[in-house]
Amino acid sequence: MENQLEDQWSKLADKGSVEATIAALKNNNIDTHFVASGAEAKNKVLELVPQGSEVMVSSSMTLQSVGLLAEIDESGKYVSIRKKVFSLDKNTQGKEMKLLRSVPDFAIGSVHAVTEQGQVLIASASGSQLPAYAYGANHVIWVVGTQKIVKDIDAGIKRIYEHSLPLETERVKKAYGWPSSSVNKILIFAKEALPLKGRTTLIFVNEVLGF
Repeated sequence: MENQLEDQWSKLADKGSVEATIAALKNNNIDTHFVASGAEAKNKVLELVPQGSEVMVSSSMTLQSVGLLAEIDESGKYVSIRKKVFSLDKNTQGKEMKLLRSVPDFAIGSVHAVTEQGQVLIASASGSQLPAYAYGANHVIWVVGTQKIVKDIDAGIKRIYEHSLPLETERVKKAYGWPSSSVNKILIFAKEALPLKGRTTLIFVNEVLGF
């Protein structure tokens, strides 16, 4: 049963599902692109982000696998909000850390599910990336493998708990020695408000990326 679930949530979406989801996202005022590979996705993101911009890039397996984490944080071409945040003392500069994360020029990350009706689901343990996605960032860019396309919100929630959470738990065990991860907050991004059209972009990749 577990292997069947793994296959269900890891299978790339078919052409019809991808096309329907892209149309729904655009109808929900989310700019959407489709590329064939992670390398193309990286190039597309860098086309959209002017050098010198303040960028908050999330700790995403997707972004790590396509090289965007290193590009944003280490190339020197961008103002890395992550590096600024990590340089602060969480005990005495907590408010500054929250502000930096919440209102960058660009917030770049991934998501856990996208419905065929054009809704985007992001789960988080801390919620640190959610304010920027929901409103605070001037621009939001998500890079998403098409295996994350699901039928509806219910299926998206199932994907988070049945697929993403177990894999994230294994990751944090290895990376940090933590006993488990947890889903404490879920953002359902149903639509971008019309006055903010052009703020949010989703790039679908025809590869299995992240979880």
